[in-house]
Amino acid sequence: MTLSKTNTMHKSRFTKALKEFVGELSKDVSTDDGQWKVKGFIDTLKNIYTISSDTKIISKILETHLLPRINVFAELINYRIVLADHQNYYPDLSFVHKDDDRIRFAVDIKTTYRKLETPGYVNGFTLGSHGSYFRERDKKKNIQFPYNTYLGHYCLGIIYTRADLETDAESKVIRVAELQPDKQSGESIKYKTIAVDKLDSIVSVIRDLEFFVCEKWQLASDKPGSGNTANIGSITNIEDIINGNGMFVNLGEDWFDEYWTNYGRLTRIVKRKADPIKSLKDFVEFKGGDVSKINPKKSWSTHKQ
Repeated sequence: MTLSKTNTMHKSRFTKALKEFVGELSKDVSTDDGQWKVKGFIDTLKNIYTISSDTKIISKILETHLLPRINVFAELINYRIVLADHQNYYPDLSFVHKDDDRIRFAVDIKTTYRKLETPGYVNGFTLGSHGSYFRERDKKKNIQFPYNTYLGHYCLGIIYTRADLETDAESKVIRVAELQPDKQSGESIKYKTIAVDKLDSIVSVIRDLEFFVCEKWQLASDKPGSGNTANIGSITNIEDIINGNGMFVNLGEDWFDEYWTNYGRLTRIVKRKADPIKSLKDFVEFKGGDVSKINPKKSWSTHKQ
């Protein structure tokens, strides 16, 4: 069997296993009524501090919550997990085969919330940089292993609904009766607390978690992500996200790679002036490709904070 066929076989098996695993995750992190099992932070006095609704905080706690389960999954399929050495490195997780470390896959954990004012859409997320390691694919700048040594690049995504909490919910400290069997005194606590009987009675900051996995090129839009123009933006329609039905779905990964490698660097002449190419339609026309292959969905939108 050729190396190409072997790699294709490993990628097919990994994709299938990862999708089956992700399909079971919701019940691991959610209560029967759909709330997130994480209720807050606990201190040595058994006080519960409610979690902020800040998306970065939720994302990090979700990642921490899932990691033990992901480690078990990796063991079952004969991979080991290599975490990113630095906070700003890509990807979050590198799956490396135990028998051959040349077989590896990049998995980024991505979270986003439903936009209740626009049913069927989410706030969106970024899909990593289109600079540095994305362009220089044999280098290790800001990446765990060189980009071109991964056999596939995946997003393990989580879509959730933010709970409609009171405005001061993020600053609450809660004492739960069932955590105080010894009736521990609260005399040493010098701040206001709220008493509840059961841990389950605390409303979680997020609920209705929905998991998905796709290769990142399948989720891409043709516009940058929020704030940082070096990041690739995502589509925002929930049905399209779950099905990996992004702008490049009919063109393929090679077009995704070439478009984002050259984003804003190629120019065309418009009214006698050089105009940077920053849309997929303009890029496909510039390359002499078939514009009709651009996914015609009208739901494309970029990530916005």
